[in-house]
Amino acid sequence: MSGVNIAEPDITLVLNMDGVIQDVSLSGAIAEGQIASWRGRPWAETVADIGGGKIARIVEDARRTGVSAFRQVNQRFPSGRELPIEYTTVRVGGKGGLLAIGRSLQAVAELQTRLIAAQQAMEQDYWKLREVETRYRLLFDASVEAVLLLKVDDLRITEANRAAMRALGLSRGSDLLAEIAPDDRDTLQTMLTRTREHGRAPGIVVHVGHGREAWAVRASLMASEAGQAFLLQLAPADRALPGLGPNDHISLDTFAERLPDALVVIDDDGMIRRANRSFVDLIQAGAEGAVIGEPLGRWLSQPGADLGVLLANLARHGVVRLFGTRLQGDLGTDTDVEISAARNGEGKGSTIALLMRDVGRRLPEPSEGRTLRAALASLIGHPGNSPSGNHPSGKITLLKLVDEAVEIVERHYIEAALEMVDGNRTAAAELLGLSRQSLYKKLARYDLDGNTEPEEAGTTLM
Repeated sequence: MSGVNIAEPDITLVLNMDGVIQDVSLSGAIAEGQIASWRGRPWAETVADIGGGKIARIVEDARRTGVSAFRQVNQRFPSGRELPIEYTTVRVGGKGGLLAIGRSLQAVAELQTRLIAAQQAMEQDYWKLREVETRYRLLFDASVEAVLLLKVDDLRITEANRAAMRALGLSRGSDLLAEIAPDDRDTLQTMLTRTREHGRAPGIVVHVGHGREAWAVRASLMASEAGQAFLLQLAPADRALPGLGPNDHISLDTFAERLPDALVVIDDDGMIRRANRSFVDLIQAGAEGAVIGEPLGRWLSQPGADLGVLLANLARHGVVRLFGTRLQGDLGTDTDVEISAARNGEGKGSTIALLMRDVGRRLPEPSEGRTLRAALASLIGHPGNSPSGNHPSGKITLLKLVDEAVEIVERHYIEAALEMVDGNRTAAAELLGLSRQSLYKKLARYDLDGNTEPEEAGTTLM
């Protein structure tokens, strides 16, 4: 009938009055062969064992009332495949036989399975979240430091641990700015603005409460259910140092802890022996105790600029300045840093102090640009230092300047490549993307033959 969509059954069985299959047809949705073998067999023998009783009731209902209720059985095909099928059976014209019409429930069963799996996954995620929340709450309340969570927009306290409540009298809903000394409010807001822009900021000292006691404040940005929030850690600050006279004692530990740059002391094996608060914040660790005894290479692992390279340069030159590398924080944040280092003593028992400065917010300058700029400055300021050395002081053409700057940069990278591969010319040529012949010519041109090691055994010069 035009405009009427009649659903096609997935399986149709023609039965006699005793439930024996006379004929069978399948829709295109069920691809099964050898169905003809069902003809002449009782219907109950073609279903799973537990479905025989349902088939008997379906046949009996159809013989007695003319139509049976819908019942689900697992239909077993000659190939061994089983499908959940929902059948209804009708009587055809007196004793003309029965007609069983079935619809596959496989799609429904798959959806039900997926729904159950999704519900189980949601429940597991819920309990994981509850476990994380419980741990967070325990750490939050157990901290000996005063810890606050602030709304980013109005700086109202959304959470305060017990230490903050006892020592500062602060509680949820309070306005933090109202508790800060008026002279310190601008400083605090500046620090929080910088924290919002960069994720963290150097600590400051503010005066809090009616007694206006000095507290050291550190801030970081974190995500919460209500959006971004400031996490503030407050600890009693040491009293302001008086003017130092010639006999006054200076506590270097106090200064080291207050440094805005990260300070780390390691041994010869690269194990951390001391770290200030700025380093702990930089690598996103919880406290100094979490890093003592750990290898510095755990966080400083940039290829070509790792701890091994730093220590090798320190052993060669005695000190290291402006060593560029990257720190990898425990929470996934990478920070570009510059390191200056010095050694105290030699051999076993010596220690190494490293000062790290966060340079991630600086505008990056390619290393090639820095080298070329230094080369140009050298040429312009001291023309006599040029590779050719044949032009008068102060008189140099642009073309000559470019040629000599290129030579300086080229020589620099060849020397660096040779140093990285311990003088192996074949490896250096591969690293620089040159043929060995080209590298040999440049070595002779720049008089670098004496800085290379003999080729590996079996290597011939081309």
